[in-house]
Amino acid sequence: MKKPCCTAIVEMNEFKRNFRYNNSVILTLNIKYPLINIPHNKSAEDNINNMINMQIREYYNYVSRTLYNNAIEYYHDSQTNNFPFHVNEAIMEYNITYNDNCFLSLYKDKYEFTGGAHGSTIRSSDTWETCQGTYIPMYCYFYRGTNYKNLLINEITKQAEQNLNQNPGIYFEDYKNLIIQNFNPDSYFLTPYGMNIYYQQYDIAPYSTGIVEFTIPYEIIGWYPSC
Repeated sequence: MKKPCCTAIVEMNEFKRNFRYNNSVILTLNIKYPLINIPHNKSAEDNINNMINMQIREYYNYVSRTLYNNAIEYYHDSQTNNFPFHVNEAIMEYNITYNDNCFLSLYKDKYEFTGGAHGSTIRSSDTWETCQGTYIPMYCYFYRGTNYKNLLINEITKQAEQNLNQNPGIYFEDYKNLIIQNFNPDSYFLTPYGMNIYYQQYDIAPYSTGIVEFTIPYEIIGWYPSC
């Protein structure tokens, strides 16, 4: 049953900025982010928007200081050594993966190109219960005392074996150990089909494979999104 005061309305927004040095653009920033509206529930709405706004501010500060200074250094190196300068890029993009049954879930990818052979992407994610605007950690979906890490790793390993049979070479040879070693309970988001658990670039697979995702059906978790 849906509750009107727990229904999130999402409006996507975009912020762009060019960073200049010596009258040349050396770094571009593009942030695509959601603005959350929960009618008749400003407290929950503010909790979620404040967290998103904090993340955006932190990333902007990182780009405007660290990445900008790195781009200046790269620009000077290119001038000194007479090699081409490529404009650096920073992109932060939010993607809503679930917005129903009093839950809102999303992931955000931060892509950075700093002049190398290719850029890199780091993913993070957040899930809230929309009646209170409460942030939900992974352990909350399981009964107390459940070894949820082992349960999830076993299912991930099973899916990885099936994927590898269909597409040989998509993972590193020691992927089974890496699945355990690099498991991160913060690296999840909800979807209509289950909990999606992901591994960063190079965690268990080469760059060409990208960020690796596994969807754990809700029936395996023993929990379903509901108000």
